[in-house]
Amino acid sequence: MFSRFRNQGAAQFVIFTYRKNMSEPFVNKVADSGLITLDLEKWYPREETAVFDIKDYLFMGMILKEKDFREALKAKDWTIYQDKNVALTCSVDAIIPVWAYMLVAANLQPFANEIVMGDEKELHKTIFLKNLSAIDVQEFYDKRVVIKGCGETPIADYVYMEITKLLRPVAKSIMYGEPCSTVPVFKKQGGPKKD
Repeated sequence: MFSRFRNQGAAQFVIFTYRKNMSEPFVNKVADSGLITLDLEKWYPREETAVFDIKDYLFMGMILKEKDFREALKAKDWTIYQDKNVALTCSVDAIIPVWAYMLVAANLQPFANEIVMGDEKELHKTIFLKNLSAIDVQEFYDKRVVIKGCGETPIADYVYMEITKLLRPVAKSIMYGEPCSTVPVFKKQGGPKKD
C-alpha cells in the first residue's frame, strides 16, 4: 500500500511505503546482503617505532669516519631497539657509503622487529603493506567485499589501492564505504554473453 503526495504542483511524487501489518518484523537488508566489511584499521601498524639517523655519527655533520663510526656502533646500547620497527636513515645531505647502512642493519637485526631504509613515513608504509600481504585473500573468494571508508584512524590512499590489487583476482565485487552506502569499485563479469 502506498500514498502519493504532490509537492506544490511539481511533477515529482514522493512515495511512502509502509507495512500492512505492524507485527511484521523489520528485515535488516544489509545484514542479509552477504556483504563482508573489511576494516583496514585491523592491519594498521601499532608496534613501537624508532629512527636510527646516521647523521648523529658524522664528523662535523658531513663526513663519516670509518674508525670513529665503528667505535661508536660498538659502544651503542642496541637493546633500546628491542621489538621495535626501525627506520634507518640519514637526514642530512652527506655521502654515506653503502657498507655503513649494512653495518647498522647488522647491529640492529638481532633486536629490531623490522628495519626499513627510509624515514618514519616510509617505515609506516612498508609495515602496513607487509601486514596487508599477510591477508589470506582466498577467504574472500567470490565474495562481495566492502572496504570500510571512514574510521578513527586515518588510512593512506596507497592502502586502499593495495587492498584492491589483492582482492580483485578473487572477490566477486569490491565496494568502498559502508554497507548502507557504497561506491562500486569492481564487479566480476559473468560468463560469456549469449547471442
